Amino acid sequence: MLLTLEGLDGSGKTTAWEALHDARPDATFTHEPTDTWYGDAVRRSLGDDDADPLADLFLFTADHADHLSRVVRPALADGDVVISDRYTDSRYAYQAASLADSEIRRPLEYVRGIHGAFTREPDATIYLDVDPETAAARAGATDKFERVSFLAEVQSNYDRLIDAEPERFVRVDASRSPEAVIDRVEDVADRLIEAFHGDDAAVAGAGDGDGA
Repeated sequence: MLLTLEGLDGSGKTTAWEALHDARPDATFTHEPTDTWYGDAVRRSLGDDDADPLADLFLFTADHADHLSRVVRPALADGDVVISDRYTDSRYAYQAASLADSEIRRPLEYVRGIHGAFTREPDATIYLDVDPETAAARAGATDKFERVSFLAEVQSNYDRLIDAEPERFVRVDASRSPEAVIDRVEDVADRLIEAFHGDDAAVAGAGDGDGA
């Protein structure tokens, strides 16, 4: 099973992902950008306000392709549960927002089309939901992707993705305390993983509480 955690910068997503390490010690934990030289190139671009958004997209896409071949597909082939802090939905939401003022028409569909030829879609996604103002304040606006106006566009893209695949996403209210968010994420993750392995009761209960 491939389970992903998504949300705006500052939503607490990485903190929740780290907490899942103790709850699921046998799972394969991974993240994007990766710790490879591809990921290093992505992080360099994040710090450059003048980086071309289309070039950004292809840096992220290269990192994702390597991540798939090196980590995700082999772990899934071994029967592991893979839990990723950011994955394709981050690309769709963030890079589509960065391309909003470019010559690319329908940027969300464009980015999804590029990935559709080779990616492996998640089986389930936990979305940590928080408003852009709170997210930007928490994140500190340290790079071009953490500003309120930009995060508002990203949030709109996430909403479109969730509306298109409501059965894949579970929203978690990330405005609550870190402890409450972590507890909720751990509970949802347990239910989703059980559901994937055929527990119908878990399927019914996975979205309870915060909406899906």
